[in-house]
Amino acid sequence: MSKKDQPIIVGLDIGTTKVVAIAGRKNEYGKLEILGFGKSESQGVSHGVVMNIEQCIRSIEMAIEKCIQSNPNLEIKEVYVGIAGQHIKSLQTRGDRVRTRTEEEISKEDIDLLVRDQYKTYIPAGDQIIDIVPQEFMVDSTPNVIDPIGMSGVKIGANFHIITGDRNAIRNIKRCVDKSQLKTRDLVLQPLASAAAVMNDEDLEAGVAIVDIGGGTTDMAVFYDGVLKHTAVIPYAGVNITNDIRNGLGVLRAQAEQMKVQFGTALADEANANAYITIPGLRGLPPKEISVKNLANIIQARMQEILDYVVYHLKTIDLDKRLYGGIILTGGGAQLKHIIQLTEYVTGLGARIGYPNEHLSGNHSETMMNPMYSTCIGLILRGYHDFENGRLRFVGEGGNIIHVTEEELAPVVDEMKVAEDTDEEMAEMNGQKNVKRTENLKKLFDGLKGKFMRFFEEVDDQEIE
Repeated sequence: MSKKDQPIIVGLDIGTTKVVAIAGRKNEYGKLEILGFGKSESQGVSHGVVMNIEQCIRSIEMAIEKCIQSNPNLEIKEVYVGIAGQHIKSLQTRGDRVRTRTEEEISKEDIDLLVRDQYKTYIPAGDQIIDIVPQEFMVDSTPNVIDPIGMSGVKIGANFHIITGDRNAIRNIKRCVDKSQLKTRDLVLQPLASAAAVMNDEDLEAGVAIVDIGGGTTDMAVFYDGVLKHTAVIPYAGVNITNDIRNGLGVLRAQAEQMKVQFGTALADEANANAYITIPGLRGLPPKEISVKNLANIIQARMQEILDYVVYHLKTIDLDKRLYGGIILTGGGAQLKHIIQLTEYVTGLGARIGYPNEHLSGNHSETMMNPMYSTCIGLILRGYHDFENGRLRFVGEGGNIIHVTEEELAPVVDEMKVAEDTDEEMAEMNGQKNVKRTENLKKLFDGLKGKFMRFFEEVDDQEIE
C-alpha cells in the first residue's frame, strides 16, 4: 500500500505529569513516520484520574495545538486515547459453554459467545469491564488449548483475565477529549499500548513483564506462554519520588523535579558522597547545599518500594522465577540512572529499557526514541491494527465502545446515540474486511494475532441470550 493511501493516526497520552499528542503514518516499509508532535504539562490529573475537567481540557488543547504547530498541514479530529489510573483493576474467572451444533467444528462465533458470557461476571457497582482476555482454553477433557478454532468438541471452556475500571473515571477522560473538539476513536489500556510498542513475538514467547513507570502510576502487564497473564496498576511513580525529595530535602517542587532528572540515581551506592547541589535561597535566605548521596537514598527508597510491588504481583501469579524474557522498563521513570541494576537486584530477573525504536523510521530525532513516548507510539500502532483489519471503533457518549466496519460506517454513525447512564456497547458487526499487513511488522502482529490484539475486543452483553 502506498504512503498516500495510509491514514494519519494520532495517539493522545493523558498522563499525570504530561499530555502528549503524536501524529504518525506508516511508510512503504511499514515503519512509522512521525508527522507531528506536541507535549504540554498536565494539569487536573492525579494518579491517572481526572480531578479537574477544565484544566485537563486546557492541557489537551495545548498538546494538540503544539502538534499542529509542528506540522501546519495536519488536521486533527480523531484520536486514540490511553487509559490508566489507580482505578484499573483485574480479576481471574472461569467460563464454560456447551455447544449445540456439536457435529460442526469450533468456530470464532463459539469463542465470541464464550467471551460474551463473561460479561455476566459480577463486578463492583460503579465499575465497567474494559477488556476480557481469554487465556488457556479447554475442549472437552483436553486442557491448555491455545487456539481451539477448527477442533471438534461438545464443551468449550477457558480461563479469563478481566480488566475493569471506574465508569465515571472513564467517562471523565472521554468528556475532556470531547470538550477539546476531538472524537475518541478508541480507549486503550496504557500498559497494553506500551507493550505493543516495545515488545516483539520473542518477548511474548519467552515471557516478560512490562513495567511502565509513569508520572502518577506504575502500570504492569505480564505475558507468559503467549498470552496476557496479569495486569496491575501500582499507585506510586515519578510524582511520588518528586514529593519525597521535596519533603525530605525541604525544596520547591520544581527544584525537586529538576534534581531528580539531572542528578538523580536509583542506586545510592553509585552516588558520589562528596558531591553537593547548591539550591538558591528563597527571599534573601542563604543558598542550601544538598548532598547527592542523600538525594539518591530518597530516590532508591521509593523505587525499591515500587519494585517490591512488582515482585509481589509476579509472586501472586507464580511467575517471579519463570519470566525468561525478564522485565522491560518503559515510561518516563525508566530514564533514571542505574534503574536496570536496581530492578535486577530487587526482582532477581534480567531487565532492559523498552524503546519504541524498531517501529519508527530512521529519520526521527533521538527525542522521539524515548521510553516516555512508548504509550503514544503504541496507540498509533493500535490505530493501524484497526485500519488494516477494516475495523473502526468509536467511543460513545457514555464511555461505551461502538464497533462499525468501513462499509457500514456512513449510514450507522448518524444513528448511534449512546446514553450517558448505560453500560451497553454495540457489538462488533460482521463483514470486516482484512487488509494485507505490511511485511516489516507482519512478524510482530502475526505473533500477537488472536492473543495480544484480541485484548481490545469488546462485545455487547445485550446480545447474550
